[in-house]
Amino acid sequence: MTQSLTGRIDTAKAANLRLIVAISVSHCLNDMIQALIPAIYPMLKADIGLDFGQIGLITLAFQLTASLLQPAVGLYTDYRPKPYLLTLGMALTLIGLLILSIAQTFAVVLIAATLVGIGSSVFHPESSRVARMASGDRPGLAQSVFQVGGNIGSAIGPLLAAFVVLPLGRHTVAVFAPVALVGIAILFKIGRWAARHQQSARTRTPAPVHRPDGIGPRKVAISIAILLALMISKFVYMASLSSYYTFYLIERFGLSVQQAQLNLFLFLFAVAVGTVFGRPIGDRFGRKYVIWASILGVLPFTLALPYANLFWTSALAVIVGLILASAFSTIVVYAQELVPGKVGLVAGLFFGFAFGAGGLGAALLGEIADHRGIVFVYKLCSVLPAIGLLTVFLPNLESRRLAATGRSASEACPEGSPAE
Repeated sequence: MTQSLTGRIDTAKAANLRLIVAISVSHCLNDMIQALIPAIYPMLKADIGLDFGQIGLITLAFQLTASLLQPAVGLYTDYRPKPYLLTLGMALTLIGLLILSIAQTFAVVLIAATLVGIGSSVFHPESSRVARMASGDRPGLAQSVFQVGGNIGSAIGPLLAAFVVLPLGRHTVAVFAPVALVGIAILFKIGRWAARHQQSARTRTPAPVHRPDGIGPRKVAISIAILLALMISKFVYMASLSSYYTFYLIERFGLSVQQAQLNLFLFLFAVAVGTVFGRPIGDRFGRKYVIWASILGVLPFTLALPYANLFWTSALAVIVGLILASAFSTIVVYAQELVPGKVGLVAGLFFGFAFGAGGLGAALLGEIADHRGIVFVYKLCSVLPAIGLLTVFLPNLESRRLAATGRSASEACPEGSPAE
């Protein structure tokens, strides 16, 4: 009987792991499609005659839409879970992709980008919530696996643009529609699992929700504000690379569009790898220290990048991607521990804020690039990671948890009584 019970437990764990991987794969497909938008910016700039300011507005339309809607979607699904919304999010992304493939005016491109943004706002908070639901007692692992899927998709997007869309024409963006259909099929199955899980959860007594000891509402609010400031530094700098890195390489070093896209892929692949390593390092040394090292630790490399030659520019961009990427999933899990019981709201807030900061940053940087040049943009952005100094004011949740555990153990086994 014990072996049978163990087998059922192992199977349940495997099923949860498979579910997390399935969510990660769907995140990969979703973000791969979304990554095609910035990856074909050089083509859009040439085809439609856009300037850097308009390029920034395209990014703003996509990311600000996602920014405004994601917290609302996350809050709504915390109280009324809707796992089948996942398929709707991917469907909207598919429609935006198809419109982008035939768009002939700046206004139509903005419509396509907005639809993709709406799809993202529906997909990210709900998929993050389902990943947390399937994580058991390992939310950091689930969030990292989920996030790395998106980063891998974002890295693959420029490769597809370089070797498929650029040689064959922008209309070939539509050939990636089957990818979205595969994602819709996966997400439908994930939604069905989540619906069953929620149904069975209604019959169980919910676990009590406790905020970490010694952290009152004011401290939580200050900590969330610090985390959002760190997100600004991270995602505005990331926007400078994801939206304008190809233009920077073309202008400064005379690379072809295809060569620049390959360099963009290396940076985005480094982001994916950095996401993987952030979780185990955070589990071992504490999430606060990962946030500290990730944001502030990248500063020497960002300061050097605008003055480097081609080889070192590529190398530094990879180093920046590796270090900077390790923070995001750690920040999300840290914030969810600060505000327990609001998984969807926190995920929506931070994913939405990430998109919003990146979108506004991209629009602002585009205007600056039109007036001062693309090289000046990288000199300006190089100081952004200094905001990481604010991490010193964040509470160390791991030490508080260990202290609370010690107190609980001493209360359970008072001095003089044997501990079993």
